[in-house]
Parts: sequence; structure tokens; C-alpha cells
Amino acid sequence: MLRFTSLRLRLVVVFALVALTAAVSASGIAYWLNREAVLKRTQDSALNDFRQEMQNRAATLPARPTEEELRHTAEQMAGGSAGYSVLLIGERAAGKPIVGASNPDVFTLADVPRSLQTAVTTERPVSEANPYPYHLFWQRTQRGSTPYLVGGTKIDGGGPTGYMFKSLAAEKADLNSLSWSLGIATGLAVIGSVLLAQVAATTVLRPVHRLGEAARRLGEGKLDTRLRVSGNDELADLSRTFNSAAESLQKKVADMSAREEASARFVADMSHELRTPLTALTAVTEVLEDEQDALDPMIAPAVALVVSETRRLNDLVENLMEVTRFDAGTARLVLDDVDIADQITACIDARAWLDAVDLDAERGIVARLDPRRLDVVLANLIGNALKHGGSPVRVSVRTEETEDGEELVIAVRDHGPGIPVEVLPHVFDRFYKASASRPRSDGSGLGLSIAMENALIHGGSITASNSTDDDGRVDGAVFVLRLPRDASGIARELRTRSSQGEVEES
Repeated sequence: MLRFTSLRLRLVVVFALVALTAAVSASGIAYWLNREAVLKRTQDSALNDFRQEMQNRAATLPARPTEEELRHTAEQMAGGSAGYSVLLIGERAAGKPIVGASNPDVFTLADVPRSLQTAVTTERPVSEANPYPYHLFWQRTQRGSTPYLVGGTKIDGGGPTGYMFKSLAAEKADLNSLSWSLGIATGLAVIGSVLLAQVAATTVLRPVHRLGEAARRLGEGKLDTRLRVSGNDELADLSRTFNSAAESLQKKVADMSAREEASARFVADMSHELRTPLTALTAVTEVLEDEQDALDPMIAPAVALVVSETRRLNDLVENLMEVTRFDAGTARLVLDDVDIADQITACIDARAWLDAVDLDAERGIVARLDPRRLDVVLANLIGNALKHGGSPVRVSVRTEETEDGEELVIAVRDHGPGIPVEVLPHVFDRFYKASASRPRSDGSGLGLSIAMENALIHGGSITASNSTDDDGRVDGAVFVLRLPRDASGIARELRTRSSQGEVEES
């Protein structure tokens, strides 16, 4: 559906308006010029003929003509080819006018405008510039819908006064025909301009449309998209610029992808290679930890440090390997029916957090999720709350109805100093630590990032915010985990998109 914001529609409207303006202006000028020419030609012909008749016939009448003589002369004057009616006014005695009309039913003295009568009968001083006391005057008038030309003059030396009355109906009909012709021509001009605008818009907008489609494909990641360039106009230059930009972008993305792939491969290889010596180190540190009480007190702190750092290094390597699996797209979902209350209890019990965590969860809330990944998310969120906010940490569970189905909502809240506003957008970034505002962490900075990745693979999300007390003061941080209660649909979608069976469902 065309909207006024459409460039094609705007081009058509502009073309139509320009054509309409030009056609109306040209038609108006042509009509006015033709109207004046037609009326002037008719008017001059009739007035000249009337003047000649007045000189040839009315001037020969006696000084005191009879009514019959006036009527007869008027009929003779009107009988020519000019096609007008005549009215002659004389005097049978001083101050006693008589009137002779060629056709009293058509033209009488009442049809002559008073202003014209005054102008005709007014005697003007004779001078070099004005050799005649009386002149011929004319005026256009209207009777009903028919226009008429009325003219009059007076014979010098006391002769009769004559008036002519000519219908301009034929000229009006001709002018009406002309106006209709000009109107039709204007309409045809507008229609033609619209058609030309369509052709011009198609010619101009086809390359623009191709450019838009190419830009859309480029935005979808089809970086090999190119435009066919033809011509040397501005649109051709734009197409060349687009091709150059697309080529540059493809090269940069390829370089970045290669570097990212190399970096991910390096991290994966490094993590894999570290596992073997770490296994040996872990075994040694476990032996040292068992014998820590029997060691020299001077050596015991160093042994404890080695044990702690070895465990930290082992966690870091495991986290790095998990991150590389997410980056490589090889992370797997193994779905099972999970009682959420039992899952959370098992998570905090395995890490000896029972005394530090308050659980608000009804038993019997069952969700179909990956229990191992859910445990990773819960361990990271609760551990982060205990580490930065302190106990007691409150974990609450509820369900909500959404447009996509039922949703599981798990909120983890601490009672610490909260999260600074400038830190909130980065809490799920890899290796990000807000050490300036929180106690120094011994973590890797990957825990919350891995928690988010595990939530996303389920089709869920995690949000972080601060809670406030009744006075508006921050009294802790809140992390809210949202997961679909049944991730089977997400698993099927991932299985469809995976050509190697990356998702498994038990």
C-alpha cells in the first residue's frame, strides 16, 4: 500500500502538481488572449460598421425626422451583415424626442446603460486634439446569461443619436468550446505527467530499490552481496561506493572472524593442555592438604596458598573450556524433569550454604530443563550474592504466565551495598570485576557470564538490579533468572538448526 512517505508517490505528486500548474497557467493565458482577440475582432467589426452606417444613413435624415423615417433608417442600418439591432433617437420639436427602433421587441432605450447614454450625449469642446464634439462609445452588458455589446454615438450638428445592440452569444459559445478544449488538454497533460512520473520514478527508484535490498542482505550477514554497476551517473557512483564498502566490510569481518576463531582455538587448546598438569597438581595439593596439620607451621601457610590457587586455577580452566564450548556452538542441552525446590536445595547443600540461604519455594514446581546447567546458574548467582552481599541470601521461586507459555522466575537477593549504576550494564561481561566498589574477588570474572550463557541456551534470561528499602536507600542486589518451564521447544529448534546434533534431550 502506497503511503505519502513513499518516494514514488512523492515523485508522482510533484510531477502532477508541476504539470497541473504549467497547464493551468498556459491554458489561462491562452484563454485570456483568445477571448480578448475574439471579442475585439467582433467588437471592432460591429462598431466600425455601425459608425459607417451612422455616417451614410443617419446623417442624411432631416433635422426634424418623423418616427417612421427613424424606424425605416434603423431597419436599413440593422439589415447589414453585422447582425445588430439599431435604435435612433431624434427630435420632432425642441425637447420632444422620438424613437425609431429596428426591432423594439429586442432592443429598446431601457437596454442602454445610463452611463453610456450620458457619455454619448455629452458634447465635448472642439480643439486641435479633439476635432469632434461627439464620439463613439461602447460597453459590454449582460441580459440573462447572454452577453451583449452596446455602442452609441451622436451625429454632429444636431443629427439623431444612434445606438447599436449586438449579441455576443456566438462568441461566448466559441470561448466555451475553447475553455473545454483547454480543460481537456490540461487533464491530458496531468495524466501524461503522471505516466511520465511513473516511468521516471521506476527508472530512478529501481537502482535505489536494488541498493536497499543489497543493504538488507548485507545486514543479514550476506557479506558477498554486490551491486551490478552500469552507467556513469550519480546512482552508478553510489553503487560503486556500496560495493567498495561491502568489500571492505567483508574483508574486515573475515579478518576478525579468523582472529576470533584463532583466539577461541588457542583458549580451547590451552585449557585442554592445562588439564593434564592441573590434574597432577590437584592430586599433589590434596595430599598436601591432608598432611597440612603435620607440616611445619612456617610452611603450612604456603601450602594453604598453593592449595587455594590450584583450585582457583582449576576452576578458571573449567570455566574457559565452558566458554569456548558456547563460542563454538557445541554446548549441549540434556533436558529432564526437575523439581525446582529440590534442585535449589541440592545446589546449596552441596556447597554447604544451607545456613546462609533462605529458600522460598513451593515443592512440586516441576520444569523440564537441563539440571546440570541450572545448577551452574544457581551456584554462580547464589555464590556471587554470598561473596559480595553477605548472608542471608534469599532465593524465591514463582511462575508467571506469558504470551509464549508458562515461565519460571527465580530471584536471588542479597543484603549488601548493591551494584553501582555504572557497573550494572557490565555485570554479565566476561572478566569484568567491580573491584573498586566491592571487596576483592578471588573469582575469574566468568561466573555471571557463564550463568547468562546457560540461561540463554534455555531460551531464558538473567537481569540484575538493586532493591531499595522504604526510605529509597539501596539495601541489596537482586538477580532474576527467567526460564521457560518447558524448554523442549527450544531444544527442538536448536536441534533443527544444528547439523551435527548439538542438542540432546533425555
